[in-house]
Amino acid sequence: MSQSKCVFLDRDGVLNAELGDYIQNIEDLIIPEGVPEALKALKKAGYLLIVITNQAGIDKGLYGPDLVYAIHEQMQNASDGALDDLYFCPYHPDFSGKSLSRKPDSLLIEKAIAKYGIDAAQSWMIGDRARDMEAGKKVGVSTIHILAENEALAGDYAAENLLAASSIILA
Repeated sequence: MSQSKCVFLDRDGVLNAELGDYIQNIEDLIIPEGVPEALKALKKAGYLLIVITNQAGIDKGLYGPDLVYAIHEQMQNASDGALDDLYFCPYHPDFSGKSLSRKPDSLLIEKAIAKYGIDAAQSWMIGDRARDMEAGKKVGVSTIHILAENEALAGDYAAENLLAASSIILA
């Protein structure tokens, strides 16, 4: 059985604009220019596209899982259904204790690798935080850090946005 190649994607700051706080209403969702095109290009190149996101706002009582699914649905609509799956961690260590599903731990990525038969050597993690890079490195995928100004590089590569990151992968 041949193994799949995959791009694991953090959500906030990668697929949607980082607002500095939690998105608590679907109306606050901003999908940056270039995101749908990047997702479609990666899909066309044969990559599985799997979202891996910490959603501690659930544990904090700010919103429920329904909002996470509604945001995912909006992203699917914007990208012609390019995303293959969504994994999210609803926990926060200050509220429910430590969870292996919360990045920088890699349990959610490991679950996706097992479910889809993913080859880590052909796969990538794109995120905007050092914890995303750490989770990707734990499972042996290449990492691309969407860097904010004056931020230290924690990934194998740096990019200014998802479109630039997709160009690195497709090069």
